[in-house]
Amino acid sequence: MLFNSLTFIIFFGGVLLLHLLPLPWTLKKLNLLIASYLFYAAWNPPFVILLWISTLVDWFAARGIAAAAGRRKHAWLGLSLLANFGLLGSFKYGGFLLENFTAALQLMGVDYHPAAPDIVLPVGISFYTFQTLSYTLDVYKGNMKPWRSPLDFALYVTFFPQLVAGPIVRAVDFLPQCLAPRRASAAQFSWGASLLILGLFEKTVIADALFAPIADKVYEAPVLVSARDAWVGTLAFSGQIFCDFAGYSTCAIGVALCLGFMLQDNFHFPYAAIGFSDFWRRWHISLSTWLRDYLYISLGGNRSGKLRTYVNLIATMLLGGLWHGAAWTFVAWGALHGALLALERLLREHVHAPRCFASLPCRFGLALLTYACVCITWIFFRARSFSDAWTILRGMAGAGGHEDHLVTPLELALVCGLTCGILALHFTLRDKSVEEAANWLPWYVRSALLAGMLIAMITMGGDNRAFIYFQF
Repeated sequence: MLFNSLTFIIFFGGVLLLHLLPLPWTLKKLNLLIASYLFYAAWNPPFVILLWISTLVDWFAARGIAAAAGRRKHAWLGLSLLANFGLLGSFKYGGFLLENFTAALQLMGVDYHPAAPDIVLPVGISFYTFQTLSYTLDVYKGNMKPWRSPLDFALYVTFFPQLVAGPIVRAVDFLPQCLAPRRASAAQFSWGASLLILGLFEKTVIADALFAPIADKVYEAPVLVSARDAWVGTLAFSGQIFCDFAGYSTCAIGVALCLGFMLQDNFHFPYAAIGFSDFWRRWHISLSTWLRDYLYISLGGNRSGKLRTYVNLIATMLLGGLWHGAAWTFVAWGALHGALLALERLLREHVHAPRCFASLPCRFGLALLTYACVCITWIFFRARSFSDAWTILRGMAGAGGHEDHLVTPLELALVCGLTCGILALHFTLRDKSVEEAANWLPWYVRSALLAGMLIAMITMGGDNRAFIYFQF
């Protein structure tokens, strides 16, 4: 079920109506749980079983961890890791592993042709796997005690606004909200509805209607494109993926807020980042903090010497890239980010930044440099293969022709104008929140903007593309 569909609007209206009725809080939570299962079952009903497995395993594993000590405690944690990563590996990486195993055998001269695996990827499995794992890991680390209510925990695992594409919510942040009845105030409901409209506008108008056709035209071209086309297509994809993913997160936060629940921000004007460490403090914040807290620090973080710190950084980003998809292009994307993070750390340690770097022009220039590097890494995220990525890179370097451009002058102006607008907006608001930015404006200006967004969605929407991160 897509946020950008009439089906969801009807579904959410029904959920909201039940939530506003004068019912006991336990019954309201049960209604939300059932609604979340229905929301997920709209894609493929049998996969709800996977949610039940993750919920039951981690519910009992956390209780076992808290009650045990020594090896038994490790065993309960191992059960949680095995069950969750076992399901994730089977459904998401089974075909990838078989394909690479077959390729390795063929390199050794073994002619092996297994039957192609017929595996359907459950929507959002990477998100809810990391989410439920954070609960058992927090109990194991002593950051929280096992939760008493299985209903609360089941709702935490399956809460429909962020179930399939995040933000990845921590149990310590969500479960305490289940203790007392949640009902949005008038101000919260108004802001939540505004966020839903903003997120849908980002997704349906900017990402789908404006950026996506141009990015698709360039990245799916059967020929080597010109430098202009390659750069414009890459800029279009950088805008598309931000507006698509940030749009989903904004919708999720808005829908949850309309129900009285608070979810963490997942994006904070990332294209205004100065450096890659700053970028990952602003992009997909729930994933970057998850990788930091449960992987990077567990590997040793920066506590075991400089060389080990660089290794841990790169290893964390390699696994972060693999989390995004079962393809070597995603691994390469993660490796590039890891290498750039390590290089940035090395420069900070050994190169003294000139005073001028603190000036506004220099900061803006460094933000542009960071954005340009991010765009280059996006090539491996968007390309279907290394061959396609290499074709785009060659085009960007000027190896393609300069005649018969795929991108029309109007599309060139559109992408450049939108990209400049996004960069200017991000840099202007880099130290503000969306709510603070909205509060700058008089109420009638905010109302006019929201009305304009609704009109644009009605007139320009309708493609109903799935959100990009649904495949992860």
